[in-house]
Amino acid sequence: MLIGVPKEIKNHEYRVGLTPAAVKEFVVHGHQVLVEDNAGAAIGFTNEEFVAAGAEIAPDAATVFAKAEMIVKVKEPQENECKMLRKGQTLYTYLHLAPDPKQTELLIASGATCIAYETVTDNRNALPLLAPMSEVAGRMAVQAGAHYLEKAQGGSGTLLGGVPGVAPGKVLIIGGGVVGTNSAKMALGLGADVTILDRSLPRLRELDDIFDGRVKTVFSTVDAIEHYSSKADLVVGAVLIPGATAPKLLTAEHVKNMKEGSVVVDVAIDQGGCFETSKATTHQDPVYVVDGVVHYCVANMPGGVARTSTMALNNATLPFGLALANKGPKQAMLDDAHLLNGLNVHEGKITYKAVVDALGESMGLTYTDPKTALSA
Repeated sequence: MLIGVPKEIKNHEYRVGLTPAAVKEFVVHGHQVLVEDNAGAAIGFTNEEFVAAGAEIAPDAATVFAKAEMIVKVKEPQENECKMLRKGQTLYTYLHLAPDPKQTELLIASGATCIAYETVTDNRNALPLLAPMSEVAGRMAVQAGAHYLEKAQGGSGTLLGGVPGVAPGKVLIIGGGVVGTNSAKMALGLGADVTILDRSLPRLRELDDIFDGRVKTVFSTVDAIEHYSSKADLVVGAVLIPGATAPKLLTAEHVKNMKEGSVVVDVAIDQGGCFETSKATTHQDPVYVVDGVVHYCVANMPGGVARTSTMALNNATLPFGLALANKGPKQAMLDDAHLLNGLNVHEGKITYKAVVDALGESMGLTYTDPKTALSA
C-alpha cells in the first residue's frame, strides 16, 4: 500500500502522522511511504531522516493526497484537505465529528473511508489511540492553568503549590478518566489541593487507591460542581463520551459564581467542550475571559508539546495502521471489532452512532452499521 503523510496545517500544529521510525516499520512490511516536504521538520524529524527510513519526499500536500491509498494524519482534515480525499482512499486520523457538521458534510461528500483515532477501542473497552494524547493534555492542563493563574497573565496571582505559611491553590477536576488522572498527578506534584469529581463509584475508589488518599474524591452532582467550582482556583474539564458531543457540566451560572481571576481549562473542547462558556481557541490566541474567569480552550493542546505528542501517538497508532496496510482497510476492520469501532464514515455513510445522534436531526443523517457499510 502507498501511505501518504501530509504536513499538518491547523494553527500551530507541528505534530506529524508518522515518525521516521514508524515509516521504517511500514517499509519493512513492504509498503511505500510518501511524506510531504518538511512535514516533521518543526519538531526535529528532517526530510533526510524520512528518506533514510525508506520514505519518498513529496513537494506538496496535493501530491500526497493524489497518490496515496491511505492518508495518515494527526488532526482532523481542514476544508481544502477534505476536498482532496476521494472514494477508495482511507483516512486515518483524529476526526471529532460530533461537534463539526462542516467536516462531516465534506467527508461524506468525499466518498472516502474515514477512521477516527478517538473511537478505536481495546479489550478493556478503553480508547487506546486517544489515551496518549489524553495523558499529554491532562498534564498540560495543569501546566497551562498554573501559568494563567499568574497575575500578569490575567489570573488571580495564586501559586498552586502555595508556600510555607500560605495555603495551596485549589484544583477541581471534573472527570476521573485518563485526562483527569494525569491532571491530578501534575496538580499533586505542584503541591495543590486537589478534588476529583466523577459519577462512577468504582472509579472514585480506584482513584482513592491510586493517590493513596491524597486527593479528595467526590461523587459528581450538580450541587457538587456548584460547590467546589465556587472555591476553586483552577477547574479542569476532563469529561468524555466517546465520539459524542461533551455534556455541558460547568454552566454559565457556575462560572459567574467562581472567584475573580480563577482559571478554567476545557480539555473536552475537541468534542464541543464540557463548559457552557467554552469556545475553541488556538495556541496563537489561547485564552479569553468570561465574568472575570480566564478560559483556556485550545483545541489541539498536545500540539504545544508536538515532539513528545507525536512519538506517544505513533506508539499507539502504529499497530492498527500496519493492520490496515497489511490486510487492506476492509479486511482489517472486519477482522478486528476494535478497529471497526474507529470507522466513522464510509463511502458517504455515517457509521458511528454518536455522530448521528449529535448531527442527524440538523443534517438529515442516518446511521449505517459499519459491517453493513463495508459489505455493500
